Amino acid sequence: MAYASDIRTENGGIADRFAALTKKMGARFARYKTYRRTLNELAALSDAELRDLGLCRAQIRSVAYEHVLDAH
Repeated sequence: MAYASDIRTENGGIADRFAALTKKMGARFARYKTYRRTLNELAALSDAELRDLGLCRAQIRSVAYEHVLDAH
């Protein structure tokens, strides 16, 4: 005896996939903008100001990246 099943998923059409892609790209660009803004602000600080924050210049990129992960 043979059985047939019809399973459908909610993949949507190409328009739905394109909308999801543009939404994902927009969110990624927003995160990148936040990263760059934070990176530029930290880079503009003097070494003394960075020391007051407990940072050194070598940590600027990682701090900016962590900020983006926490913010979004």
